[in-house]
Parts: sequence; structure tokens; C-alpha cells
Amino acid sequence: MTGTGLSPAGDPERGTLDKAAGENFPVAPFFLPKAWRADLMAIYGFARLVDDIGDGDLAPGGADARLLGVSPKEAEDRLLLLDAFEADLNRVFDGVPCHPLLRRLQLTVRRHSLTPEPFLGLIAANRQDQLVSRYETYDDLLAYCELSANPVGRLVLSVTGTSTPERIRLSDAICTALQIVEHLQDVAEDLGRDRIYLPAEDMKHFHVQEADLATPTAGASLRALVAYEAQRARDLLNEGAPLVGSVHGRLKLLLAGFVAGGRAAVKAIAAAEYDVLPGPPKPGKVQLLREVGVTLRGEG
Repeated sequence: MTGTGLSPAGDPERGTLDKAAGENFPVAPFFLPKAWRADLMAIYGFARLVDDIGDGDLAPGGADARLLGVSPKEAEDRLLLLDAFEADLNRVFDGVPCHPLLRRLQLTVRRHSLTPEPFLGLIAANRQDQLVSRYETYDDLLAYCELSANPVGRLVLSVTGTSTPERIRLSDAICTALQIVEHLQDVAEDLGRDRIYLPAEDMKHFHVQEADLATPTAGASLRALVAYEAQRARDLLNEGAPLVGSVHGRLKLLLAGFVAGGRAAVKAIAAAEYDVLPGPPKPGKVQLLREVGVTLRGEG
């Protein structure tokens, strides 16, 4: 995703957290308890920053790199910067981290006795982005989503004290679906980074060439491929939707927002007739609220 730069005050922490408003799903909505909101924003800040490192979307000026002890010249090496970020993550669990977003995260980690594994998974996904730019099969893509998306849902369950093996399974389906939807919205942007998250075997089946992704609008074959992948995402959202009914209160509303955000985005892609090349199809607030109601009623 494209970075939005620093906040007016030039604060790299605030500049990263402010990007939450542009996500397909609510990150830490107002109706949650204050402690939950703080913890979810801390997790979001980590996930957003590691993605920005991996995408080369850090704010101008090099503030984030300097906080991690990396010189401006070295910061051009994303793998080196990810190594420095992982070293600072290690200090979250044993020491004093340098980056303010990781100092914020340390409070959440201590409060909920979180383990390093999900955070390391997100870093590993971004390392993979530097080394792998194409995915041969859908299973290959799912393995990537296991690193790039599923840890976030598992952290939400841990922070809210609701983690069970079955809920983790359902959460993984939702998170993978949300990742696939984001890939579909960002086909053109990802191609600009020389990345393609449409499985090569599916592109071949639908007679789609890489050159077809670089045109101003999608042809019939690419639209058919996007529709096929969107249905996969829709099926995963439906598979994971029972997670919403397994919890209660404000957490139920939060999880319904996650599912509804994915469903609304899929419908926005469909409304664009699966032409994702002119720009990411985004749902409006009315559509999102409608999908929240459908999800809460278990009608999806």
C-alpha cells in the first residue's frame, strides 16, 4: 500500500498510525474499550511500519531508518533495514526498543504476554517480498498469506483473550481473504513494484499475460481471472464468518467489521465489473454498514 508520509508535525510514529484510516476494515474503532484500542493500534503500527519498509514506502527524510540505527545510504537496502527492524523487535521482548512504535508495542506485549512468532511472521513476509515476485500456484499464495496476514488476526484474538484453536482457524480464513482482496485491488500498484500476486497457473488458465496487467483497463480475460480470485476470497470470508458468532459484545462488532470490510470490497470489485486496473475499487460507508448488518445477522 502507498504510504501517506509524515504527519504535519513530522512525527514518524503518528504518520504511520494515521494510515489506519485508509484500510478496508476498522483497525481500532471508537466503540472498543480504551485499552483494546491502544493495543490494536500498537499492533497496527508494527504491521504498517514493516509493510512500509518492505514496500519502500517509508516517509521522506529517513527518520525511521535513523531510529533503527541505519544510515540513509544503507536504508536503500530493504533487507538490511528489515534486519535492523527485527533486531529492534528483539528488544521489545528483552530490552528497550529504539523505534517509538516498538516502544508502544512493548506495552501491549507485556500486558498480554505475547510471543515473538506472529511479529516475526510479518517480517518474514516482507523479506519474502524482496526475494519472490511471482507465485506459481494458489497454494503458494496461501503460504505467503500465512506469514503476511494471518498473524494479525491471531494477535487480535490474543489481545482480546479469545484465542482458541477453532477461532484461530476461522480467523486465518478471514485474514487470508482480506489479503487476497487487497492484492486484487492493488494489481496495478503491485505490478509497478514488479510483483504479481495472481497465481501464474490461474493466469495461464484464463489466458492472461503479464502485459495484460499493464494496460489502462482490463480486458475480458483479466476480468474473468479477477472474478475467479474474488470468489475465492468471498468463499474464505464465508468460511471464517462463524468467528463473529462465536464471541460477544463489542468484539463481535469488531470482527463483523473485518468480515464486512472484505465483503464490501469484493462487491466494490464486482461493481467495477472486475476492472481493477484504473485504481483500487473501494466500497462506500453505506455499503460497509450494510455488510456489517448482514454479517451480524449471519446472513452472509
